[in-house]
Amino acid sequence: QVQLVESGGGLVQAGGSLRLSCVASGSISSMHAMGWYRQAPGKQRELVAAITSGGSTNYADSVKGRFTISRDNAKNTVTLQMNSLKPEDTAVYYCNADGGVYGHYWYEGDYWGQGTQVTVSS
Repeated sequence: QVQLVESGGGLVQAGGSLRLSCVASGSISSMHAMGWYRQAPGKQRELVAAITSGGSTNYADSVKGRFTISRDNAKNTVTLQMNSLKPEDTAVYYCNADGGVYGHYWYEGDYWGQGTQVTVSS
């Protein structure tokens, strides 16, 4: 079973940056898609960004141009660089492993981290 541990969350001012990291206990090389999801109070969980083993990416429209997802299979890590943060980005962010893509539909995998809180103040 793959264990995922997120880090890097915190409290920042609007316009600031954070870098979230997800470290897997096992190899992610066999995982097709790795992703970051977030859930704000009273909101549904949503895909923020995902990346396949081949490097294809998918971003929520609300974060495109501001966030960048990357993965390093050798280090078993997935990173989300978050720039120009807005109060609307406030949420718990979760790392997800072993998702997939079917056509243009990206679906979540079976493995989840515990989540890390990101709070952006105005």
